[in-house]
Amino acid sequence: MPFDPAEALRLAHETLDIEAAAVLGLKRQLDDGFARAVQLVLQATGRVVVMGMGKSGHVGRKIAATLASTGTPAMFVHPAEASHGDLGMIQAMDVVLAISNSGESAELTSILPLVKRLGAPLIAMTGGAGSALARYADIVLNSSVEKEACPLNLAPTASTTAQLALGDALAVALLDARGFRAEDFARSHPGGALGRRLLTRVTDVMREGTGVPSAAPEASFSELMREISEKGLGAAAIVDTDERVLGIFTDGDLRRLVETGRDLRTLTAREVMRPQPRTISQHALAAEAAEIMEKNRITVLLVLDDEGRLCGALNSNDLMRAKVI
Repeated sequence: MPFDPAEALRLAHETLDIEAAAVLGLKRQLDDGFARAVQLVLQATGRVVVMGMGKSGHVGRKIAATLASTGTPAMFVHPAEASHGDLGMIQAMDVVLAISNSGESAELTSILPLVKRLGAPLIAMTGGAGSALARYADIVLNSSVEKEACPLNLAPTASTTAQLALGDALAVALLDARGFRAEDFARSHPGGALGRRLLTRVTDVMREGTGVPSAAPEASFSELMREISEKGLGAAAIVDTDERVLGIFTDGDLRRLVETGRDLRTLTAREVMRPQPRTISQHALAAEAAEIMEKNRITVLLVLDDEGRLCGALNSNDLMRAKVI
């Protein structure tokens, strides 16, 4: 049968329309059972144990991962493996979220009496209101759809999309009820871009010790330039004997100074420095340093300790290496 591009596009549009309608249909099906499910999970002292077979199982793994990353401890247990020992992972303090479009998956329904005997409350996500799963459940979340996107109305398509959306709705309601914040999300995603932005501190990326270019106010211009060249930051802090910052001199300041035509050899660091430079606390987020640089159109920041003394420095390259920007 020859490939028909127009027919492929038509089916794609139809699939998206059917699945969109399935998700929107969930709004009409939601009732107070959803709120009771959220409350049940909030009150639990254990984890949410998600279970499902086949495509519902794949969806269940994603729902468990979403719950875990948004503040609700969760894990996935395969129903078939549960009947061969993994049922021991479930405790009375847990909440079981069982997913099945028909509600009659044999591997799942066969262990439901054992789950109930353990004393773990059961939330069913199913399209079968009169199914075995629904009958065993303490709370039923209706995930039924009018039809699958599959032209044969056989392959789980719209039904799994609905399950996924309903699982996301549950996770969002829970994270809101828990007061879950962006910082909390970052702590469970330390390797991601958000984690780096919300967890990386200035002290993690700054240059310190002998790597910080600095000079006394009485230093000659030659000494100041040597310090800038050796440290490679593109600037040097001018500090007093107590390491209090008096000013800064940057590569940009040098270019502007050269344009004046003055005899640079006669100048001291105090005479060429720019007073009251931008500074940041060593405990601040590195993302805050990036924001200050962008807002003030600068590339170097001096870092102060709790006593207000110079303890470090960083530039935009340091932030890029740390993948903060």
